[in-house]
Amino acid sequence: MWIYLKYNPNALFLGVIIKEKTSCPVCKKEREYMYEGPFYAEDNVEGICPWCILDGSATKKYDGEFQDVDSCEEVDKQEYIDELIHRTPGYVGWQQEYWLSHCGDFCAIVQYVGWEEIKHFENELAEDIKKICTEYGLTKQGFQNGLKNEGNLQGYLFECIYCGKHRLLVDSN
Repeated sequence: MWIYLKYNPNALFLGVIIKEKTSCPVCKKEREYMYEGPFYAEDNVEGICPWCILDGSATKKYDGEFQDVDSCEEVDKQEYIDELIHRTPGYVGWQQEYWLSHCGDFCAIVQYVGWEEIKHFENELAEDIKKICTEYGLTKQGFQNGLKNEGNLQGYLFECIYCGKHRLLVDSN
C-alpha cells in the first residue's frame, strides 16, 4: 500500500523514496520502503520509512526538518510550512533545495527536468525562465541549450496543487 504525499506525490519516481527493506529507526518496524533524501537533524539518520515522514514522528524524534524553511517561497498559512518541512520528503538538488509556491500554498515537485522535458511548457513557464536567465546571466537560447536533466544546469518542475500551473526552478553544480 502506498501513501499520498501532498507536496511530493512522485517521491518514488524521484528516487527519494526507494523500495528497499529497512528497519525504520523511528517506528522500529520492518518496512519495504525507505527515504533517501535530505533530512536536516543533529543526528545522521538513515532508513526512515515514508509513514514516519507523513505522520511527523521522524521530525519529532530527531528534531529535524526535511526542508529548510528559509529556502521556501512564501505561503498563506503556517500549517503549509509545517507540513512541508516536517511531513514531506524533500528532493535532491545540486545545492540547497528550494521549494516554489503558487496560489498561496507550496507546489508539488513533479520531476527533475531538462529543456527537452519542459519545452512544451515554454509559454506557461515564461516568467520563471526570464527570472532564471537574469539570475544566471543567460540568454534564452543559452538557457535552452544548457538545461539538461542530470547536467550542469538542472531543472526542477513544480506544479500548483490548486490550479495546475507549472513552475520551474534550476540550480547548477
